[in-house]
Amino acid sequence: MASATAAMKRSDSIAESMPDALRQSRYHMKRCFAKFSEKGKRIMKLQHLMNEVELVIDDKVEMNQVLAGVLGYILCSTQEAVVSPPHVLFSIRPNPGYWEFVKVSSEDLSVEAITVRDYLKCKETLYDEKWANDENALEVDFRAIDFSTPHLTLSSSIGNGLDYVSKFITSMLAGRLENSQPLVDYLLSLNYQGEQLMINDTLNTAAKLQMAMIVTEVYLSALPKDTPFQNFEIRFKEWGFEKGWGDTAERTKETMRTLSEVLQAPDPLNMERLLSRLPTIFNVVIFSPHGYFGQADVLGLPDTGGQVVYILDQVKALEEELLLRIKQQGLVVKPQIFVVTRLIPEARGTTCNQELEPINGTKYSNILRVPFRTENGVLRRWVSRFDIYPYLELFVQDATAKILDLMDGKPDLIIGNYTDGNLVASLMANKLGITQATIAHALEKTKYEDSDIKWKELDPKYHFSCQFLADTISMNATDFVIASTFQEIAGSKDRPGQYESHTAFTLPGLCRVVSGINVFDPKFNIAAPGADQSVYFPYTEKQKRVSSFHPAIEELLYSKEDNNEHMGFLVDRKKPIIFSMARLDTVKNITGLVEWYGKNKRLRNLVNLVVVGGFFDPSKSKDREEIAEIKKMHSLIEKYQLRGQIRWIAAQTDRNRNGELYRCIADTRGAFVQPALYEAFGLTVIEAMNCGLPTFATNQGGPAEIIVDGISGFHIDPNNGDDASSKIADFFEKCKTEATYWDKYSKAGLQRIYECYTWKIYANKVLNMGCTYTFWRQLNKDQKQAKQRYIQMFFNLQYRNLVKNVPIPSDEPEKPAPKPVTKSQTTLSTRRSQSRLQRLFGA
Repeated sequence: MASATAAMKRSDSIAESMPDALRQSRYHMKRCFAKFSEKGKRIMKLQHLMNEVELVIDDKVEMNQVLAGVLGYILCSTQEAVVSPPHVLFSIRPNPGYWEFVKVSSEDLSVEAITVRDYLKCKETLYDEKWANDENALEVDFRAIDFSTPHLTLSSSIGNGLDYVSKFITSMLAGRLENSQPLVDYLLSLNYQGEQLMINDTLNTAAKLQMAMIVTEVYLSALPKDTPFQNFEIRFKEWGFEKGWGDTAERTKETMRTLSEVLQAPDPLNMERLLSRLPTIFNVVIFSPHGYFGQADVLGLPDTGGQVVYILDQVKALEEELLLRIKQQGLVVKPQIFVVTRLIPEARGTTCNQELEPINGTKYSNILRVPFRTENGVLRRWVSRFDIYPYLELFVQDATAKILDLMDGKPDLIIGNYTDGNLVASLMANKLGITQATIAHALEKTKYEDSDIKWKELDPKYHFSCQFLADTISMNATDFVIASTFQEIAGSKDRPGQYESHTAFTLPGLCRVVSGINVFDPKFNIAAPGADQSVYFPYTEKQKRVSSFHPAIEELLYSKEDNNEHMGFLVDRKKPIIFSMARLDTVKNITGLVEWYGKNKRLRNLVNLVVVGGFFDPSKSKDREEIAEIKKMHSLIEKYQLRGQIRWIAAQTDRNRNGELYRCIADTRGAFVQPALYEAFGLTVIEAMNCGLPTFATNQGGPAEIIVDGISGFHIDPNNGDDASSKIADFFEKCKTEATYWDKYSKAGLQRIYECYTWKIYANKVLNMGCTYTFWRQLNKDQKQAKQRYIQMFFNLQYRNLVKNVPIPSDEPEKPAPKPVTKSQTTLSTRRSQSRLQRLFGA
C-alpha cells in the first residue's frame, strides 16, 4: 500500500487519480461495479465493498495485484459508498481530517468529483427521497462564517491549536510597535473584582509601556532578587504599573522582560509564556449535569462513571495550579471552582440532594447542585442522559443566577463536559461573554453506526436529533476544545475521530449539515488527564498499601457465597486474574470480554476472569442498555459454564478500595483488560497502569495512544474477539516460560504514565489554553459575534423545536425545599442574584 500512496502525486485528488486506476483493472472493475449495483440503492461500508470485490475476483493473486496499486489505496480509504444505479458514490478519507467525494458510473467507469452536498443528498434519497430533492431543505454550513479564521493544514498538526494560535497572534502583533496596541488594551482590561491589574491608564499605548519598562528594569536590577513586590509596589504605581507582575523582584523582572521582547520582536514561545503569566483566570465553572455527581457511593449508578472521577481529579489539579500561579503573580486572591450539576431530590442515599458540597482535598472548590425544573415544579427523580434536553435551558438560567451570587461576579473560564454540559456551558458563556472550553468525553454519534441517517428510527429511544445538534452547536460556539488524545479528534488512518464524525452528516427530513465541525480549526487541543496518584500507585510500594482493605478484597474476590456484591467463584486461586471494570454499557463491551473468555479454552486454563460493573438484578437498573447487558451476562455465564472461573462483582464506588483492588490483582501476576468497542480516552487504563498492572486495551480510541503496543502494554481489536483472547493467552503462556516477562510490561506501563499522563501536566496545559484563548477571543471578537448569531438562529429555530418532542415524565412537584445551606456555607439569595443579573445584562 505504501507504493500505491507513492504512485499518487501529492497534488493529485482522488478524482484525478481514480480514472487511470480503474482503467488498469478495467475488466475486474466493470464486474465489481456491476456487482455493487445489482442489489439496487443501498449504503455499503468498506467491509461490504471488500467482500464483494473478493466474490468477483476469486483468484487471490489477481485480487492482491489489483489492491496493491492506487485503486486498492483508494478503496481502502473509502469510509462508505452510496449505490444509486447506475452510479456508485464514494466517501473517501485519504488522511485524517481530509475527505473527498466522487461519483463513478458502473456503465463506463467514468469518474466525477462531487461536493459533500451532492453526496449527502444521494444518501438521503434512501430514507426520505422527497425531502432530499427539496431545494428548500435546511442546509447548515458553519464553514460559511469561518472564512476569516486561520486553520491548520496538516493532519499531523490536528490538536496543536494552542501552538498555532500563538503563532497567529504573533503575526498580528509583529511589525510596527503600533501593531501591539491590542495587547496593551488587553493588559488594561485585566482586573480582579474591579481592582486594576498589570497596568493603568497612564500606560495606554505600546510606546508609553515600552519606555516605562526600560526604567523599571534598571530599577529592578538594583534590588535583591527575593525582594517582595510589596516593597516596591508604590513606586511601580507611580510609573503606571499595578499588581500581577510577580511576587518578587526577580519574577517581576522576568515577566517584564518577556513582555518587552514580545513588544519588540514577538515570537510564539514568548507570546505563550507571557499570556500564561498574566493574571487572567481566578474563578472557574465546570458543568456536568447528567447522572449522579458526588464524591461517594455514586460510581456505577446510571450515567455515572469515569466522567465524575475525571472532573473531581481535574478540579484538584486546577486549584493547585491556580494557587501556584496566583502566588507567583504576587496576588492575595482565593480562586473559586464550582462544579455545577443537577440536584436530585430522590438521591438514592447519595449527597446528590445537597445544594452545596465542598470538594474533598481542596480549599476553595465546591459542587453546586441545581434542580431540573418543569412547569409542575422540581423533577425529583433521575433522568437518563438521553432524555435530559427539555430541562437544560431553565437549568442554565438558574445556575447562572446562583454562580453570579456565589462568586460575586462572573467566572473567568467555563468548562463543559459531555453533550449536556457543553450545551449549557455554551449558553452561559454566550450570555456572560466568558471564555468557554469543551470536553466531549464520549460523542454518541460514533458509538451507533449510521445513527445520523437512521435518526428517525433511533430518536424515540435516544433523541439523537437533539444530541447531534447540541454537540454541533456547542463545538462551534466554544473557544477551545480539550481532547484527551489525537484519536478523539481525528481518529486513526482507518477510522474517523469523534469530532471528525461531525464534519458533515445528515438527518433526513430535518437538516443537512454540509460543514459542521472542522478538525483543522485551531480550537482543538490535546491535554491527557492522569489518575490520582495518591489512590492509584504501584503494587510494589508496600509501605503505602492499604492493608485494612485486604480482608474485604479477599472476600470480594474469593468467597464462594453469592450475595448482593458478588456472584460466581474462582476454584483455582493459584491462577493469575484478568480483570476489567466499567459500566455495563454496550460500548464498554464487558459482555464481549466474557464471551471471548468463554470461547477460548486455552485462556480459561491459564487465568481466572474478574469483572466489575453494574447490578446482577436487571430490575434494579433504570438504564435501558444496562438492563440488556445484565441479562446478557447471565446468559453467557450459563452458556459457557463459567462458574468456578469467573467472579462478577457489582459496581464499586470506593476509589481507595478500587486502587487496592487493582494492586491485589497485580499481586496475582494478572492483567487488566479494557475491551471497549470505542473508548474516548480510557481512565481505567491509566489507573491500572499506575498500579503496575500489564494492560490490554482496545485499539479503538484513546487507549491506542496511551499504550505503545508491545512496549508499554498491548492493543486488542474489540471486533475480533478470537484474536484478542489469543493475544492475552500468548502473554500468560510467555509469563510461564520467562520469569521477567510480566515485570517487563508492568514497569514499562509505569514509565509511560510518568512521562505523559499526570494531572500536573494536564492542569498547566489547560490553564495555558484558557489564558491564550481569552486573548485570542478578544482579538477575534467580530468573527466570534458573527458566528454566534448564526448559532443562535440555529438553536432557536431548530434545536428548540426538537426538544419539544422529548417526553417529560410525570413527577410530583417537590414539596420540601432542598436542604438549607447555613450562613457560613453562603446562603443563596434570589433577590441578590436577580439584581446582579440586571446589572450585568441591563435587564
